[in-house]
Amino acid sequence: QVQLVESGGGLLQAGDSLKLSCAASGRAFSDHAAGWFRQAPGKEREFLATISWSGSSTYYASSVKGRFTISRDNAKNMVFLQIDSLKPEDTGVYYCAAGGRILVTDRTNVKYWGQGTQVTVSS
Repeated sequence: QVQLVESGGGLLQAGDSLKLSCAASGRAFSDHAAGWFRQAPGKEREFLATISWSGSSTYYASSVKGRFTISRDNAKNMVFLQIDSLKPEDTGVYYCAAGGRILVTDRTNVKYWGQGTQVTVSS
C-alpha cells in the first residue's frame, strides 16, 4: 500500500513556472514507477509524465514534452513535476500516481492515486 499526497497547486498566470510535489508514504515506494496525470473539467484524466523506480528513465506526453520535467527523490519519498511556461490549457487537477516496475503511462497501469491538487492558469 502506497499513500500519495500532492501539493503545490494554486492560481497562476500564463508564463509562470510551478513545481508540484507528491509525498509518498508506505512500504517500498522506491520500488514503484511514478507518474503525473491531469484532469481538466469535463475531460478524461490524461497522462503527463512518468519516471522509473530508479529515476533513470522518464517519458512524457507529446503535448507537454519540453515544458514539464518529472523527477524523484527516493531518499525523501518524493516525486516532483516542474512545469514551465504555463498555459491556460494547463488548468486542471493534477494527480500523482504510482505503479509497479512498468512506467505509468496510462490509467490502466496505475495502482495508487493521490487526491489531486488544483492548478488554475489565467491568460
